[in-house]
Amino acid sequence: MPLIKQIAHICIGAIDLKKSEHFYCTALGLKKKFRFIRDGKEFGMYLDLGNNTYIEIFEQAALESIERHPIRHLCLQVDDIGKVITALRSQGYEVSDKQLGADHSWQCWVSDPHGVRIEMHQYTAESSQVTGHDCVIPVKKA
Repeated sequence: MPLIKQIAHICIGAIDLKKSEHFYCTALGLKKKFRFIRDGKEFGMYLDLGNNTYIEIFEQAALESIERHPIRHLCLQVDDIGKVITALRSQGYEVSDKQLGADHSWQCWVSDPHGVRIEMHQYTAESSQVTGHDCVIPVKKA
């Protein structure tokens, strides 16, 4: 039985979040599932592609866009994140420990042999992907 269920999301960066929202939501007709909020301001969103598959968009500075490709990572949905971690580690891959993300989904991180960052997601009943509730991120302390 495969460990991967499906693509959970692809994360991209956007210099202008409103222009991205217009393109994906108005022009392409996608629906916003939930927003990422920090200090009362939207800085990201999840767009629903159906069947628990999403596009995740985060605002990023123009300079950051020059230095970093706009596709930030690939996220794969799994049913048993512990089993995935065990399987990857048994094959010699470095994978992070399981953590509960701000969206209330279990996650871990690994990189493929060419450096592509891959996030694994196991949804919970409280996951923003399931409930549609905004994901409010605490303000970073200076």
